[in-house]
Amino acid sequence: MKLTRLGIVCLSMGALCGAETSANRLTDSAEVLTAIMSAPDKGIPHQLLEKAQCVVIVPGLKKGAFIFGGKYGRGYLLCRAASGRGWSAPAGVTVEGGSFGFQIGGEETDAVMLVMNKHGEAKLLESKFTLGADASVAAGPVGRSSSVETDAQMQAEILTYSRSQGVFAGVSLGGATLRPDTASNKELYRGRHTNQQIVMGRITPPAAASGLRSDLTKYSARKE
Repeated sequence: MKLTRLGIVCLSMGALCGAETSANRLTDSAEVLTAIMSAPDKGIPHQLLEKAQCVVIVPGLKKGAFIFGGKYGRGYLLCRAASGRGWSAPAGVTVEGGSFGFQIGGEETDAVMLVMNKHGEAKLLESKFTLGADASVAAGPVGRSSSVETDAQMQAEILTYSRSQGVFAGVSLGGATLRPDTASNKELYRGRHTNQQIVMGRITPPAAASGLRSDLTKYSARKE
């Protein structure tokens, strides 16, 4: 019997598959967001989180840990509720390839992506999405104010960040491919649901997502 690509990943990266539950990854994602936003002057600018249409958080992205090389991680996508306030249930995503800023230290990193408009959201909800090819991407500015934004950052549909060994920076994740994590969605929602169904509010968020959704709402609340 031939092993699928995901099967090889599971055999070679136990921490990403059976040994780690979807609920644990949701907790890790919330901790990543809190750690980034709690930094006194090195977090994601609040103005950008206020503007963001969707957020992707991938805790503990690994590199070089399975036989065909590259990078691999599992995380979650959340989008704004229809009202524009509050956030959807989390939809599972897998990330492969790309340049994830490992040069800032370590073999593992946390990746965060801000999707800044509806077009970026629509592309991200497709069955396969490649940063830089399907939507414009730029390294996001860091700090409590977004006044350091460049023209490229202002025009980009997706802003990307990386955190490794406590060092947080805006880095280009161009070339990374995102796909729905059907196994994670099945574990969380006990059924076969698409990422579009989940983030469009057709699925009740699981209890395990309450912390992440609450933290995201706190850090990204839009002003009246």
